Amino acid sequence: MMRISLLLVMLAASTAAADVRLPRLLSDGVVLQRDARVSVWGFAGDGESVTVELDGKRVADTRAEDGRWRTFLPEQPAGGPHELTVRGDNTVSVHDVWFGDVWVAGGQSNMELSMARIRERFADDVARADNPLIRQFDVPRAWDFDAPHEDLEGGAWVASTPETVLDFSAVAWFFARELNDRYDVPIGILSSNYGGSTAEGWMSEAALKAFPEHLAIARRFRDDDYLQSLLDTDRRNGETWRARLDERDAGLAAEWQRPDLDDAGWDETQVPGTLAEGTTLGDFSGAVWFRREVDIPVALAGEAAELELGRLVDADVAWVNGVKVGETTYQYPPRRYQVPPGVLEAGRNVIAVRLVVNGAEPGGFVRDKPYELRVDGKRIELAGTWRYRAGAAVPPLPPLEFVEYKQPLGFYNAMLAPITNMTIKGVIWYQGESNVGRAAEYRRLFPAMIGDWRRQWGQGDFPFLFVQLANFLAPTHAPVESAWAELREAQRASLAVRQTAMAVAIDVGAWNDIHPEDKKTVGHRLALAARKLAYGETDLVASGPTLRSLERSDGRLIVTFADTGGGLVAREGPLDGFAIEDVSGGWHWASAHIAGDTVIVSSEAVPEPVAVRYAWADNPVRANLYNRAGLPASPFEANLSGQDAGSGR
Repeated sequence: MMRISLLLVMLAASTAAADVRLPRLLSDGVVLQRDARVSVWGFAGDGESVTVELDGKRVADTRAEDGRWRTFLPEQPAGGPHELTVRGDNTVSVHDVWFGDVWVAGGQSNMELSMARIRERFADDVARADNPLIRQFDVPRAWDFDAPHEDLEGGAWVASTPETVLDFSAVAWFFARELNDRYDVPIGILSSNYGGSTAEGWMSEAALKAFPEHLAIARRFRDDDYLQSLLDTDRRNGETWRARLDERDAGLAAEWQRPDLDDAGWDETQVPGTLAEGTTLGDFSGAVWFRREVDIPVALAGEAAELELGRLVDADVAWVNGVKVGETTYQYPPRRYQVPPGVLEAGRNVIAVRLVVNGAEPGGFVRDKPYELRVDGKRIELAGTWRYRAGAAVPPLPPLEFVEYKQPLGFYNAMLAPITNMTIKGVIWYQGESNVGRAAEYRRLFPAMIGDWRRQWGQGDFPFLFVQLANFLAPTHAPVESAWAELREAQRASLAVRQTAMAVAIDVGAWNDIHPEDKKTVGHRLALAARKLAYGETDLVASGPTLRSLERSDGRLIVTFADTGGGLVAREGPLDGFAIEDVSGGWHWASAHIAGDTVIVSSEAVPEPVAVRYAWADNPVRANLYNRAGLPASPFEANLSGQDAGSGR
């Protein structure tokens, strides 16, 4: 990511100071907020008179000061298209303008994740995505530690079609579609998110003063020479490591991807699996080559195909019959590689994979992912025995000196500040994975971020809807401490902030993927929250069961719930997922049963329980408490001495 300097932004503004200019957000296809005083702003020469027209009718006047101007349109009902014209010493027009509801879609990679990543799972939704009244403005990825930007470096409003939807935030698109279907109004998505980003990365300098350790880090990066030295070190380390690996890799020199290569002497392993558990390589960093033969019937020879290799740690290149069909440079994306027509042959075919492991974690083929070759509707299973050989072993790749997505302030300055003049309906937010391990801080940090955003927009307490972290990592069989559960509890505590709502996602994650594919359910639950909080459907059941109170009677804990939606339900078997704490601080699985709007929790091993946890795990697979509306209960921790105590107990 190239750092945008404040100087360049100022120069860009000054060169256009003689003419009226609009920010990139106010461009053709824009969705403006209906039924509200809509902010219109831009740049012009000092003292220049600016007139705003809507469909040829004069609706606002102002004058530029210090090269900037801002005014407001009168409230407009949903609909369009309109034409917005701004006149100063020159004239600028914006076409295809619609009034509807504008939502900011913020966070890290699970909000950033596009429909392209999940198009196979939601192929029907993609095929039916032709809706010109769902539009997205994808804020360009950028960061800057110097000062807030006044405009974005790029971006455009794009209407949803089966082709363009592939670049939409999947969560935001499913959310927008549900609102558009229900209310028949245009929905504009301001997609401003960055994979791996922390909450503090989206906070202003003023807000970070309450978190001086983060502010100090951000200010350190204002030293251009220091920052550039870190970037240069990381670049050199990466280039040197990859060059050394390529030079030593016997597989590259001997072209081990060749279908005629004699690999009879190679070792065998089972795919999927890690190198540590399935090979003799152990704790390995470097390049490992894998080969697998598949038999193709005559009828399928020459047909185009798709090679799916699940997910690999870390990087890979794949060949079919010596033809390169794809490569991926890091571990998270699913590997779906297109095999061109004419590559597959009748009979024996060879798939070769060069796996590059950087040494940060065990390399290999991630379990419980699909590994198959798909040809003309037929699936050829690739899980099973593969041959492997190490091409080269090298020391692990040195860790990065500078990781932009972990830093404070930068995304606020470059990706949020430029959009805060836009009048909005509210925010949907999916973030927290990068703050796992700092839950106690997140209890302060996240509410502070929400308050900061509301101050920056100056629209009062607009709805702020967020997703609780999904289930992730391997399940555990005993009650344990969990950093993911602690962070979820910090998120739940943020519901104390006015005009917020939370979508629970502990049943739609994946143990082996921090980016679970079911973004449709997440979008639906956010839409339910919006319908109740932002659109006034007050009788709607928009949440799963939420903790109301806790008491003890006869050695049992009685947990009372709100938002039961007509009753509590144990899905797929007896109620599970509850643990209770004894007086010495030990946690024990407990039996639980539903009694009206309460759950009675007890254990013979704990005669005097003092606290209760529900779904307290990285991956709480035992949790199955829902309401009759089909929505899951949030994980929680509560104790008798201070109910709803969470991680601060």
